[in-house]
Amino acid sequence: MRSELIIDGRAVIGAGDPIEVVDPTTGRTAATIPAASDAQVRAAVDAARASFPAWRDAAQDDRSAALRAVADELLDRRNELARLLTLDTGRPFARNLLYVDFAATIFRQYAELARQLAGRVVPSNEPGQLSFTRHVPVGVVACLVPWNYPLDLLAFKVAPALAMGNTVVIKGAEEATPSTLEVGALVASHVPPGVVDVVAGGRHVGERLVSDPGVDMVAFTGSTAAGRAIGAACGQLVKPAHLELGGKDPALVFADVEPELAARGVVWAAMLNAGQVCTSTERTYVHRSVADRFVAAAVELAGALRVGDPMEPATQVGPMRSEVGRSTVMRHLADAVDKGARILTGGAPVPGPGYFFEPTVVVDVDHSMDLMRDETFGPVLPIMVFDDVDEAFALAADTDYGLGASVYTRDPVLVERAFRELRVGGVWVNDPVVDNAAGLLAGIRASGNGRELGLDGLFAFTNVRHLHWQPELQAKPWWYAPEG
Repeated sequence: MRSELIIDGRAVIGAGDPIEVVDPTTGRTAATIPAASDAQVRAAVDAARASFPAWRDAAQDDRSAALRAVADELLDRRNELARLLTLDTGRPFARNLLYVDFAATIFRQYAELARQLAGRVVPSNEPGQLSFTRHVPVGVVACLVPWNYPLDLLAFKVAPALAMGNTVVIKGAEEATPSTLEVGALVASHVPPGVVDVVAGGRHVGERLVSDPGVDMVAFTGSTAAGRAIGAACGQLVKPAHLELGGKDPALVFADVEPELAARGVVWAAMLNAGQVCTSTERTYVHRSVADRFVAAAVELAGALRVGDPMEPATQVGPMRSEVGRSTVMRHLADAVDKGARILTGGAPVPGPGYFFEPTVVVDVDHSMDLMRDETFGPVLPIMVFDDVDEAFALAADTDYGLGASVYTRDPVLVERAFRELRVGGVWVNDPVVDNAAGLLAGIRASGNGRELGLDGLFAFTNVRHLHWQPELQAKPWWYAPEG
């Protein structure tokens, strides 16, 4: 298990306070890794800044070749990396194999997109002139990566940033320090020294990166509270903050779909990664005419999910990542029950070591409950009944968040209305919580302002520069002329 930072191409031991990494399956310490000191954070930023001009001016074929080499090594080390991700996150090993594959896809995609797209020619003011706009790198990007998807969400930031000529300093969440250090070192090994630097630490290290004058942009995925603080700090420093934050995503199940089949999709979207996904379905609204069948199917499915050791092939739901997260789930459930909700299955920690929690289905909920308003981030499916379409859309819209929404229907009119009316970054229809590498992952309002995946994700790590060019110097009639 790697414990070294990467600064200017060299592996160094952190000189800061130790990070205690806890195994979520046992609750015991799995590793103790020294964090970066203030001086090491500064050295990492300085290295990224010093290497920026050469990387910016490198041939695009060379930058793209580096990203393809990263993708190749990810696949070569697929089993090893999936195992490390399982130890860090508690997510089942079989799922992590797929996430290694997806990360490799991201690096390959941006290697090729950057070779094809950089800017455009725009109409000129008059004959004999040329005007261009070009996407140019921002500079040094601090990439602050969360604990739930430390490989893929690193790839979402680092691959497009590098492809467009930026240099990066990566910091993972404390819980995922081992996998972030490992993957960061892997990426760094395929680029010149200083282009990719990797530090470890908690909030203090993150704050040092955000406030460092050598950092030109901060890309962060995490909680809305932390994102607001980062955005405010970046605003004071007049540097862009690329923020992918929390969500309270709704699912709308209309009367024209088979409720048992829709329940399979909703339970998947609510329980994937023990519900610890920013795009998890956290609120479900079902038409009254199919509600009984939907609830019965959801209860049966959730109650039968196999919770256990994430290295076992049969396991479907692993542990939650921390006791803090599990306590939030229990607090939300207690508040809901106090206000009249009923738990139909689950609702309690699994006895024994680790942070396991029973997949839970809750009914008789309403919007006075924390469970329906605040991000729960756990394996809980609350279900509320609606009577008409207007009520369904009003309930779905009743939130400060704006990440995603799922719609289960065969009616194109309802799909069009959801896409037009719901203030979210994306809508899934009959196929929830799917990331399309060529598409978009985006949030608005309390879910942030970040744009990841596809072309939007590529250009998110650039500035646009305009060139107006008249090849020959010619006097203009409106220029000042000498007298006489």
